[in-house]
Amino acid sequence: MGFTPLEQIDGNFLKNIKIIATDMDGTLTQKGKFTSDLLLMFEKLAVADIQVLIVTGRSAGWVSGLVNYLPIAGAIAENGGLFYSAGNEEAIALTSISNRVEHRQELAAVFQKLQQYFPQIRESSDNCFRITDWTFAVRGLGVEQLNQLSNICQELGWGFTYSNVQCHIKPLNQDKANGLMQILQDYFQCLPEQVLTVGDSPNDESLFNPQCFPFSIGVANALEYADRLNYQPSYITKAIEGQGFCELAREIFKVSGKLSN
Repeated sequence: MGFTPLEQIDGNFLKNIKIIATDMDGTLTQKGKFTSDLLLMFEKLAVADIQVLIVTGRSAGWVSGLVNYLPIAGAIAENGGLFYSAGNEEAIALTSISNRVEHRQELAAVFQKLQQYFPQIRESSDNCFRITDWTFAVRGLGVEQLNQLSNICQELGWGFTYSNVQCHIKPLNQDKANGLMQILQDYFQCLPEQVLTVGDSPNDESLFNPQCFPFSIGVANALEYADRLNYQPSYITKAIEGQGFCELAREIFKVSGKLSN
């Protein structure tokens, strides 16, 4: 399946966009950092009454801070585990966990099991700030090894996904699409046709599912994972990472006429 260039997207659809639900690392960041261009685009989108929701695999600890500093409507952390709304310090649980201590112990046990097969993997530095999932670095792991990790997790009754940064051990039904759909229904009352999803890697795959979100965008670096995605984005940007997101924002402004510059 080929990727359709962003410039071929239906302009009438872009005019009706109310929410952009976007991944963060590799999609908003440029070489791991937010740029001044990105922050300016966030401000322009807010002025144009287009809300931005960050949907990331990053930890609860990281995401709770981001929501307080960025001009966004909110953020989903841990690949669909929790939601932080702008102006609200309390996290909204999207995954039901009856006992957090026991849950973390169970995740630790699964990680120790994975280490028996892959002794080189190490807990991520932000893992101590997590509630619903457990992470370790993806660096140094090939496609075959990632598939093996996924199979082991499934055999143990857990889900597994990975991004360009981390591998995640998670509850089976926890993913970005499930978390986002719950939030859209409960807090934003938006139709799927009014939502544009954006991502770059395998843990964004559920955001590319056309049965959930009819229009999705991959920034150009998503091409690196084209052969690993069961669901691929509807359209692709020319630029990679955060520059690709800015390209998308400019396209929205051009077709909608909401901002002249």
